[in-house]
Amino acid sequence: MTHEPRRPVPLSAVRALALETQQLTTPLDASPEPNPDTIYETVERLGCVQIDTLQMVRRSQYIALWSRLGRYDPADFNRLIYDPAARRLYEYWQHAASIIPLKYFRYSLPLMARYRNGYGWREWDKQPENQAVIEQVRAHLRANGGARVGDFEYDGPKRGPWWDWKPVKAALEYLFDRGEAMVADRPNFQRVYDLRERVLPEWVDTTEPSFEEMVCFRLDQAARVAGIATGRQLIAHAYLKPGEAASALRSLVEQGALVEVEAETARGSTTTMLVHRDNLPLLEQALDGAISTGRTTFLSPFDSLFWTTGRDEMVFGFRQRLEAYVPAPKRIWGYFCLPILHRDRLIGRFDVKLDRKTGTLNLRALYLEPGVAPDEQLVADIAAAMRDFLVFHDAHDLVIERSDPAGFGEKLLAAL
Repeated sequence: MTHEPRRPVPLSAVRALALETQQLTTPLDASPEPNPDTIYETVERLGCVQIDTLQMVRRSQYIALWSRLGRYDPADFNRLIYDPAARRLYEYWQHAASIIPLKYFRYSLPLMARYRNGYGWREWDKQPENQAVIEQVRAHLRANGGARVGDFEYDGPKRGPWWDWKPVKAALEYLFDRGEAMVADRPNFQRVYDLRERVLPEWVDTTEPSFEEMVCFRLDQAARVAGIATGRQLIAHAYLKPGEAASALRSLVEQGALVEVEAETARGSTTTMLVHRDNLPLLEQALDGAISTGRTTFLSPFDSLFWTTGRDEMVFGFRQRLEAYVPAPKRIWGYFCLPILHRDRLIGRFDVKLDRKTGTLNLRALYLEPGVAPDEQLVADIAAAMRDFLVFHDAHDLVIERSDPAGFGEKLLAAL
């Protein structure tokens, strides 16, 4: 039987619950053997993983799974998305561009309907010349099957500031947004588009919910995955706008699906946070110290742990920031930093770039947070994670160009 949570929830329990629902508590050496089923289950429990184009190391969607599973075969993940015989995942918009379990496909339908009603395209599709391109691309897919942008010839000029896309690419994205086309494959990360009826398995539920039902589903899912967060943070995690989600959030609280608790923060204050009622038993375990936060791993800047905007500082006392789009003189840490999770704390980060030709992983800068001492256990745990990270990237050498504190880099290299 679940009882009223103790108030306030101590910070240690807040962190333990957040990490448990994010699948970031199991020690690396105790992780289940990665296979297609465990890969799929990880994505399903997270709701989706975000796609990103940056590839200083493996792209974000692959790092997100490594953080939770350790090294695995990315080809197994790809087959779950792109192999018709194994397909259980698909690409669409959820937390930006995402990879999503097909069991949730129906909750993409309201957004597709919005796009069909003109959302997001700024009258682009009303221009006669663009309408002609759309119909030509649609006809090409019908007649020829899957196609990449490069399969169409175009010798015309760039067409203004709208993404600077040539018309064919815009038309393919237009059909994708509307749900007429799906991503059937991604050789060398290039999208192959095909008509939905050729990509979507017959077993997938295509019953369309209302937009309001979709919003409630996304908030409910966000609460399950985030573990514990403020209402505003759950809306951010669900990638919804406050104006379209506030009413649904209130309803979920009134219905008892989300339970308010007072929780300690890293700032020493308390605040009201929300826990999904199905996670209350986990909260009790966290309060009893029964959730062991034993994982040391590295996180993508786009990891779902950070989708609850502001919780990094509120709960972990850590400011997560991607500086790839910040002018170099204004960067604090570096172009592409991976945060370091050690047990229940975010204790540092490193700016990384993989030299694929030489198999060298370059840490252009390695940082520990103020007050974090590089003791023997911390160094050993990070070294174990780094060994696995190197293997995952087919890398055999590690170079640390700069370390703060200076001795930390030396200790890590010695431990390796």
